[in-house]
Amino acid sequence: MQPILPGAPWLIAHKSRLGVNQPHKITLNGRDYVIWQNQKGEVFALDNICPHMQAPLSEGWVCQERDTITCPFHALEFDGKGRFYRGDKQDNQPIIQPLELIISNDCIWTYGGFEPRLPIPELHQKIVDGYELIGVTGEKSIQGDFLSNLMVNYDYNHQNGTHKELFKITSCNVTFFEEKGYYATIKQDLKRSDNTLKEIIKNPVLGIFPKNLSNTLEYAFPSTTVFFPKTPIGNIAQMHILYPETENRTKTFILMYAQVINPVMKFLFKNSILQAGATVIAQDTGAVESLYPRQKPKIRLPNEEIMFYAEKLYRDW
Repeated sequence: MQPILPGAPWLIAHKSRLGVNQPHKITLNGRDYVIWQNQKGEVFALDNICPHMQAPLSEGWVCQERDTITCPFHALEFDGKGRFYRGDKQDNQPIIQPLELIISNDCIWTYGGFEPRLPIPELHQKIVDGYELIGVTGEKSIQGDFLSNLMVNYDYNHQNGTHKELFKITSCNVTFFEEKGYYATIKQDLKRSDNTLKEIIKNPVLGIFPKNLSNTLEYAFPSTTVFFPKTPIGNIAQMHILYPETENRTKTFILMYAQVINPVMKFLFKNSILQAGATVIAQDTGAVESLYPRQKPKIRLPNEEIMFYAEKLYRDW
């Protein structure tokens, strides 16, 4: 496939989701890789294809003693640089292409083998410095192209429909929009009606959201959208991540951070906060996967310039 936005930094995983010595398959821009983490917290990634008979290395296992990935067909071993082990001896030159990784605050980034065109967003460091990680949620491969998913993240009118049932949104008004190249900031006022007792019992975090919400959103094109809601138990930073798996499949997940006032509140609401984030992803997924092929719109809605700003960055890349 033709690579999507070559030279962009892609956040492909968080170390907390890898476990130890457990191979995982990831797909970026049409290529499959195997990624794993050793007991020291070091992370490795290689092309997923064994050079012997093209078996998927992600179906194999990790040798703890040598930090090698083992082919599931013939138990052939390769180290994190793609070098072949012959018995107890290691070749000098790699025969599998490694994927260059950048680890920052337990986030695993890559440029997918391309020359970097943008730095890793400072927005991530800002959040790590001020917030505590609550968890990772909503991991999903969406059957939809990257641009469609990107525009959903920049589309504020879809909250009135897609997320209406969950958050009881009655209106959404953007009060501020500023873009500086690949970075943007938005402020919005949301009005909500009351959730029912049954809905709050099912997801307790809905009970702490006030009726009037003044939120800030910050963007780092193309991977990151951060939603900053304020609640009585503390401030939340809900970080939506996107990267292209194939031409018609996009990976997404949420890194959930919080400034929790009371540790007891964190204990009580952690799972509920993560559940709400996963529900948002599920609703967005359903919306994207149900779309018909795109045509020129015959209706314009307020604040759509924000969405078309993101589309312009994509097309001008």
